[in-house]
Amino acid sequence: MRAAALYSAAGSLLLTTLAAAPATGAPGAVESAGTAVAAAHARAKGIDFGKCPDAEDMPGTMECGTVSVPLDYAHPDGKQIKLTVGRARATHKDPHNSKRRVPRQGSLVYNPGGPGASGLYFPLIGMLPEWKRLASAYDLVGYAPRGVDKSAPLSCVDPKHFFKGPSQSPTHPSESYKKERVAQAKAYARGCAKRSGSKLRFYTSLNNARDLDVLRAALGEDKLTFMGASYGTYFGALYATLFPSHVRRMVFDSAVNPDPEQIWYRNNLDQSAAFEGRWADFRAWIARHDDVYGLGDTAEKVLRSYEKASARLAEKPAGGKVGPAQLQGAFLSAGYYDDYWPHTAAALSAYLKGKPKQLVQQAGATPGAAVEAENGNAVYTAVECNDAPWPTEWSVWDRDNTRLARVAPFETWDNVWMNLPCAYWPAPRQQPLDVRTGPGELPPVLIMAAERDAATPYDGALELQRRLSDSVLVTERDAGTHGIAGGSNKCVNGYLDAYLLEGRLPERHAACAPHAEPKAARPGRS
Repeated sequence: MRAAALYSAAGSLLLTTLAAAPATGAPGAVESAGTAVAAAHARAKGIDFGKCPDAEDMPGTMECGTVSVPLDYAHPDGKQIKLTVGRARATHKDPHNSKRRVPRQGSLVYNPGGPGASGLYFPLIGMLPEWKRLASAYDLVGYAPRGVDKSAPLSCVDPKHFFKGPSQSPTHPSESYKKERVAQAKAYARGCAKRSGSKLRFYTSLNNARDLDVLRAALGEDKLTFMGASYGTYFGALYATLFPSHVRRMVFDSAVNPDPEQIWYRNNLDQSAAFEGRWADFRAWIARHDDVYGLGDTAEKVLRSYEKASARLAEKPAGGKVGPAQLQGAFLSAGYYDDYWPHTAAALSAYLKGKPKQLVQQAGATPGAAVEAENGNAVYTAVECNDAPWPTEWSVWDRDNTRLARVAPFETWDNVWMNLPCAYWPAPRQQPLDVRTGPGELPPVLIMAAERDAATPYDGALELQRRLSDSVLVTERDAGTHGIAGGSNKCVNGYLDAYLLEGRLPERHAACAPHAEPKAARPGRS
């Protein structure tokens, strides 16, 4: 259940996590004690912030440092790994009143999702107009979670061999194709074990939540102010369940369904179903702009144009790089963010008119990004597979997804291939933690969601609200962008600022009208 890099609010991607339950004693009791030990060490040491490694490419307001966390919280004084942290100090400048000095409220820690996405450069978002009020009051803090980027990076294959394209993307795959993909999934799982060794089992969402508490302590904060998007909402919810007394304020933007029965196999089925609806939304928008794109004046005609392009790419990949799978990947990204709709539709239109350059630029693999992409994929797979039991029989996957693909062909099988290594995973599986807080255990938290979000379907936000007592849900109606906080909707941002700056929340549920649809952009000439 991979999310694309989060575009609107500041970060990225999608699902996963869980908690380990020891055979005896309270769930995670040993690890909880280890977290307290690690947090005490981190508070005493702090973070020595200084120039970022790539400082020449960055504004001077951002600084970087590291914090050490245990690889295994059952042994807090054992092997340590370092997480890379970025910070931009509070500006104290009121963007609406230059004479007013804004008091600092502490650190606002952000996670963009994934698993496998880095929030290291989140502090730079304070330069955007929508974020200046928050940047005036908070030190904006982002970090690369364990396994990601420079934070003890994981790898499952040689990055030189990660990008495989051009490739096919059958919506109703043959038995021989399925057999080939099963073999690839088994090989990938073996590669993760071979390249990562014994440390592989410790890359979990539960440990991400524990790392967050150590980071809180290292920043010198008694209580955490946190904002998580997509997958970040899941281990943020784990944090709220495990450390409710350490919470000051929390924002959950585009919430993962935390029901233990959903983690992760069923969440992926639900995601595939939801993307069919979002794909229909995109096609309907293209049809309304047929005068610009010429792809058809109904959603069904647009689908035929897309299928025509896919069939043509199967015969002759564009630029030798873009086949049907790469086309599907580009359109899947547009399913996350409607800001992508104009240029994605333009690329398809131009391609069908004999001008492939835009499509190759958008959908073709970028060799220079192979290391980052392989690392992100490795972390995503490790966390999801470690977090929960998965069906281990191919027949179960085949049965469930064959049924689903009859009504939701757009994303179903590609989602299967993304997650299938979990059927053959070599590391121990955990049982999901029951995310839940009672009245008064946790300060009121803010949940935000778009009603037609496909990456994290809206039912997840409703379920999270049911499980976190006193939480409030703000809904962007009739919209489907993944990640709405700090985006283009002023109503949504008003609720966000009121909560983080003043601690004010609406009643249990509030709604905003959708943000404006994107404007059509004509295809280029090349």
